[in-house]
Amino acid sequence: MEESEYRFCFNDAVNMPDVEETLLMAVIAAEGIHGRARVWLDAQFDATPEDRTCTVSADNEVGQSIARIFTEMLTLEFGEAAFQVGRYTSLRRSQTAAKSDRGLK
Repeated sequence: MEESEYRFCFNDAVNMPDVEETLLMAVIAAEGIHGRARVWLDAQFDATPEDRTCTVSADNEVGQSIARIFTEMLTLEFGEAAFQVGRYTSLRRSQTAAKSDRGLK
């Protein structure tokens, strides 16, 4: 099964605590579109200040909305030159396969 995410990378001039706040505001905005319960259940996102990155799952409509809102807010707040964003896909092992590798059922 494939898993995809949007990965945001920020240049050194960007204040990462401000980025984290902007990500949370994008999540709150997505609650207005999809409802709080759906965002709580479906959203997957992370900020890693030491790597100057944020990731947002692209596997469902909620994550795609968060990524679009976040991108727009970043552009308005920091400018287009302050960050790069790309969509990345990786292979996700099924839980069944991972459990059988460890001898679990």
